[in-house]
Amino acid sequence: TRNRMAEVDVSEAGSREQLALWERGPGSSAPLTDTQQRSVAELRPAADNTPLPAELPIEDLCSLTSRSITVPLTAVVPESTEDILLKGFTALNMENEKIETAQQFFSCFSKIQTQMDQDEGTKYRELRDYLCGFQEQCNAILNDVNTALLHLESLQKQYLFVSTKTGTLHEACEQLLKEQSELVDLAENIQQKLSYFNELENINTKLNSPTLSVNSEGFIPTLAKLDDCITYVSSHPGFRDYPVYLAKFKHCLSKAMHLMKTYTVNTLQNLSIQLTKRDPSVISNTDNAFTLFYVKFRAAAPKVRSLIEQIEQRTDKSPEYQQLLSEVHQCYLDQRAFLLGPSIASTIVDLTSQNNKDHCALVRSGCAFLVHVCQDEHRLYNEFFTKPTTKLDELLVKLCTVWYDVFRPLIIHVNHLETLSELCGILKNEMLEDHVQNNVEQLGAFSTVAKQMLEDVQERLMYRTHIYIQTDIVGYKPAAGDLAYPDKLEMMEQIAQSLKDEQKKLHAADSSLAEVQLEDSDSENVIKSGNPDVLKSRPQSSISPADLHGMWYPTVRRTLVCLSKLYRCIDRTVFQGLSQEALFACIQSLLGAAELITKNKTLTDGQLFLIKHLLILREQIAPFHTDFAIKEISLDLKKTRDAAFKMLNPRFAPRLFRLSSNNSILEFLLEGSPEIKEHYIDSKKEVDRNLKAACEKFIQYQTKLFVGHLEEFMTKVSALKAMGHQGGPKYSLAQQPWAQPAKINDLVASTYKTIKGKLPVTLRSLSLYLYNKDTEFILFKPVRSNIQQTFQKLQGVLQEDFSGEELLIIACPSMDQVNLLLSASN
Repeated sequence: TRNRMAEVDVSEAGSREQLALWERGPGSSAPLTDTQQRSVAELRPAADNTPLPAELPIEDLCSLTSRSITVPLTAVVPESTEDILLKGFTALNMENEKIETAQQFFSCFSKIQTQMDQDEGTKYRELRDYLCGFQEQCNAILNDVNTALLHLESLQKQYLFVSTKTGTLHEACEQLLKEQSELVDLAENIQQKLSYFNELENINTKLNSPTLSVNSEGFIPTLAKLDDCITYVSSHPGFRDYPVYLAKFKHCLSKAMHLMKTYTVNTLQNLSIQLTKRDPSVISNTDNAFTLFYVKFRAAAPKVRSLIEQIEQRTDKSPEYQQLLSEVHQCYLDQRAFLLGPSIASTIVDLTSQNNKDHCALVRSGCAFLVHVCQDEHRLYNEFFTKPTTKLDELLVKLCTVWYDVFRPLIIHVNHLETLSELCGILKNEMLEDHVQNNVEQLGAFSTVAKQMLEDVQERLMYRTHIYIQTDIVGYKPAAGDLAYPDKLEMMEQIAQSLKDEQKKLHAADSSLAEVQLEDSDSENVIKSGNPDVLKSRPQSSISPADLHGMWYPTVRRTLVCLSKLYRCIDRTVFQGLSQEALFACIQSLLGAAELITKNKTLTDGQLFLIKHLLILREQIAPFHTDFAIKEISLDLKKTRDAAFKMLNPRFAPRLFRLSSNNSILEFLLEGSPEIKEHYIDSKKEVDRNLKAACEKFIQYQTKLFVGHLEEFMTKVSALKAMGHQGGPKYSLAQQPWAQPAKINDLVASTYKTIKGKLPVTLRSLSLYLYNKDTEFILFKPVRSNIQQTFQKLQGVLQEDFSGEELLIIACPSMDQVNLLLSASN
């Protein structure tokens, strides 16, 4: 039996291996689908846990090693083998059969084997039958699904056919709608384009209507429509009959513009005619005339302003409107010129007759009148027009030129510098800088004429200044009183002293101070007409009556007055040239006056006179904020002259026609070109240079005056010692006849006496001329130093070459004595 069961197990294992080949590897005999494999995976756990049959003998449990055996906990192990066998045979309905022979055993075993096989395969057969039923149902369902898919495929084909037909129909409809829309747009576009051409007849009819007026409500819309039509037709030159329609529209535009021009021109002309036909007594009155001219025109402005605004708005679109606006401008300005011209001319004549002798008042009144005219004309123009035009300024320039033509002949006959400078101040400061800069737009025309007038006045001023410098400065002939130095200074000092005494008396009596200013008419003119910053005076506490403007030398006063008048009236470069000329002429006149004073008085008076006025000149020109240096250009012909002489030299005659670089003519052309040289002339430096030279001459002269003999003695001593140092014979100073102690004593005594006697006079002259302690100290300090140095050198020589007894005979003062003498005199 065990062998049989072993064979069964082997066959079962073989069957399993054969069954496993069905689904293993890529070459499986019966491959399963994914769904079938998932079903097998779900059934496998249930098959693995199948319980063993209860009738299986317990002895066979050990033989079941190929799979796990699960024994229920409720199983009861039989007590004996007999019971187990009895129950097994009972289950097989063989409890009554007897097995006596081997044949019976094998028959029974076969029966049992068959029964066991049947019992074992019943479940599988039932499951197979059950699965076959499911398979049949699945096949039926699959057939139904395939039938349904066929129907769906048919429906899909029908749907696609219908959908294609519907889409084609829809596209056709859309195309038809699109074509319809395009046709509608084309019709509207054609209608819109034709509307511009169709308006021609309507516009022409309205313009030819006898009842049409530029003030009617329909004129402006008609004009706007006409402009639109012309703009459209002009922008489409490819249209048929383009030139014909454009010409017709232009003709209509000409009619409309003619209507506007006629209305505007007639309105302005009628207004001018009405004003000219009024009462002559009213027109003859200038104020009333100007009032009427402005009031009437301002009242008539609203009648044409709206029409003119329409023209101005269209000037950027069409040149015809620009031409029309230009003609309207010209008509308006012609009417204004027709009305204002005679009135302005008569007003200027009246102003000239009223201020015939007062040129400054004439310029002020004339400029004020023209300023009002320009401002009123601009305001009136703005009542009619909104866009500016250069023609208005041209008209105003023409009207202002009437005054210029009257004023210029008067200017060229003015000779006084004060009048000309005041005229420059009025035109430059009051008119151009004040009025014009505050209202440049309205006073542009007046500014043009005023600048021209200012240039004429400045030109006349420069000419008269040049004449003034030549006649009143260069050609000045001093009178005796002008050269009465120091007499006039002493006289003025006495007057000042008497005034101080009177002031002290008044102060003692009334306890009040009185200020007295002594100035003649010339000094008052200087202060009034000049720049207060330029002609400044010293503080009252340090002013001497001799130092007032009226006591200056006339050429100095005239030069400063001239410069003060020119400073704010002419251009800086022109002022620099004239100032250089005036200062040079003034310096030359001072040098001449100093020489005359030296001849009449002393050299000290002449030198101090020159120093005093050069100091005044330098002090008074300092506040002029300008450069007194001018550039002069000269042509230097020195090289040309040398080259010409060289070429004409007989030695170089054979080289004239040489065909080489060593040719005289070629050298003359290359080396003989003249040179242009630039050099600067500085008037301030010229004043400083002359002042320095005058001070040096004064110091030199005063030193010579005080210690001149001692300096001569020291010169001889230096020459004597220089001979010894240079290898010549050595001489003793004490052995020289001119260096005897007695003679040196006489020399020292006379020098000491001269210093003691003349030093107070010199200091008195310094105080009288300069009247400034600081200036006096600065000027006399070098003289004092020279005196001290001379005595110091003398003492050194005496100590070196003379004995004690001889020094006693010489009796040279010590340095302390010399310093005491100089201090006591001071």
